[in-house]
Amino acid sequence: MKISDEISLSARNLLRRKGRTALTLVGVVIGTCMVVLMISLGIAQNQANDEMIQSWGDLTQIEIYGGGISVGSDGKAIKLDDAALTQIRELNNVLAATPFTNPYNLQGTISAGRNGRYVSDIGNITALDPVALEPMGFALESGRWLDTTVINAQSKKIPVLVCEYTGYNFYDSRRSDNSPKRYRWQGQTDANGNELPPFVDVDKDKMTLTITNGDDTKTQTWELEVVGKLQQDASKGWWTQSSIIMSMQNLKVIEDAYNKMAKIKDTDSSYDQVYVKVDDLKNVGDVEEAIHDLGFQNTWSSNQQREDMQKQVFRSQMIFGGVAAVSLLVAAINIINTMTMAIYERTREIGVMKVLGCEINNIRTMFLMESSCIGFIGGVLGVLISLLVSFILNNLTTIMASFGQYVDLSGIMGGYGASSSTISIIPPWLMLGALVFATLIGLVSGILPANKAVKISALEAIRHD
Repeated sequence: MKISDEISLSARNLLRRKGRTALTLVGVVIGTCMVVLMISLGIAQNQANDEMIQSWGDLTQIEIYGGGISVGSDGKAIKLDDAALTQIRELNNVLAATPFTNPYNLQGTISAGRNGRYVSDIGNITALDPVALEPMGFALESGRWLDTTVINAQSKKIPVLVCEYTGYNFYDSRRSDNSPKRYRWQGQTDANGNELPPFVDVDKDKMTLTITNGDDTKTQTWELEVVGKLQQDASKGWWTQSSIIMSMQNLKVIEDAYNKMAKIKDTDSSYDQVYVKVDDLKNVGDVEEAIHDLGFQNTWSSNQQREDMQKQVFRSQMIFGGVAAVSLLVAAINIINTMTMAIYERTREIGVMKVLGCEINNIRTMFLMESSCIGFIGGVLGVLISLLVSFILNNLTTIMASFGQYVDLSGIMGGYGASSSTISIIPPWLMLGALVFATLIGLVSGILPANKAVKISALEAIRHD
């Protein structure tokens, strides 16, 4: 028997019992639809979580916290210093690593304006490795990057980067602490509603860094030379909005000058915080584990929260997927029942086929083809209905608004600031997988009835009424 004959015969047999075939299809359609929708909800939830976490920080960035001495695997004390930083940079899949610090331990100010009228705290300086800025995904709004040139004790200028709102860090030192005119902030307006500019225009005004030994008997000053403006990126940190950024090497020169001026001899060369940039999200876990092996256990990455959220979504999917699996199990039983009934109704037909010399494998193939066809058609219909339901869910707010009703679906995506309005995502691979899975369900369900059909005796089948 040709394959085309088997296909034609299988199709006629299915159409011969339209009602029974349709009822069997319903089970496959419901099961397939539920499986696709449950997975699509999980995909959309994970995407919403990723968007939310990315708004908190870079997913491929690891933060290492020092603040003292850690203990290595050999039991020896280790510090998060330059030597450790070199080891971290040499790890596989690490693009860049930089210490991150603010000089809160220094006595000093940043001043601008006539006679240094406008003042900013020295803690508004952020020191980083300038080589790491670009690989870590930072971007310039204007100007150029900091270079690796290190100033000396006699230098009069320090190259720095500024941010969009750096000027708002300055306050008017001639105003009292209680005066509302002492400070200005971004978005502040005057009586006419006009936005007030900051006291200091960092692109034009001269800024001076002054350090003192504490009692102002000794001071040292440098002019801060603005070479570029960093593009604001909240996911990288609040400091990209208003900091003054200089190289870590130049900050060390300033710290050495301060320690000498203040007669501080015992200094700690370790860093409180180090940022590590990983080349790919999938490698973050391995890099973080390698950092732990170096002895630095106090780390944090957005990927940790991402993995926890994914596990929570997966658990939810497993629960709902179990319900969908039960539906497919019922559908499989219905296919078995339908095909078994077909055998009893077509026993004489099977006997005639055997007497005429039809091979057993042809009979088996015919029944398997019929059951597979039920699974395939049910899968196609299930996927189509899933696409329709997905479209309705993603546009339910708009649809209900057209009827004068408001529906808030933000809670479905987990809340916590998730901004995504997509509730269900059905990618092509999910549709294809659903079709293949539904077809396999039909194929497997048809094995038992097909084997039963080929075991029927030809003579008994012919005599069957």
